[in-house]
Amino acid sequence: MKTLITERLTLRLVSVEDASFILELYNQPDFYRFVGDKQIRTLEEAKRYIQDNMLRMQELKGVSLLVVETNHDKQPIGICGLVKRDTLTAFDIGYGYLPSAYGKGYAKEAASVVVDFARDEMKIENLVAITNNDNNRSISLLEKLGFQFERIEQTYDNGRTLQLYTMTL
Repeated sequence: MKTLITERLTLRLVSVEDASFILELYNQPDFYRFVGDKQIRTLEEAKRYIQDNMLRMQELKGVSLLVVETNHDKQPIGICGLVKRDTLTAFDIGYGYLPSAYGKGYAKEAASVVVDFARDEMKIENLVAITNNDNNRSISLLEKLGFQFERIEQTYDNGRTLQLYTMTL
């Protein structure tokens, strides 16, 4: 993927220099709750995750999660981009943000430019997204973007479900 720029945000390819940010983001309570524990506890583990997962997906599939930073101060606030999971037939939009970025419209702004990129430049016809049934912020964002609930992918013992949303571009 290439760098994407909006009025307030720049979405750029992650690098190992982003390890401290990835370490911080991936250890947020909401990230654990809604995305999962990626077992990143040190800067070295963050660097390894960036290389082995994020950059590797870019290399193999041509897509990746991009670092989202604000244009006014170049501070990273989250990640947003496309992933290609072996378990899903379509490309998947993914995102996660620091709590300080909540409620400011950044997630919608970033996701919108990613959807536009997928449609206009990659010529993708369908996107999917997965989220937990209790992740109200994510569900609201997906609905604002035009995604529609398709099915429950997985049910957990605690009653939570992993839901699949789809969007035709």
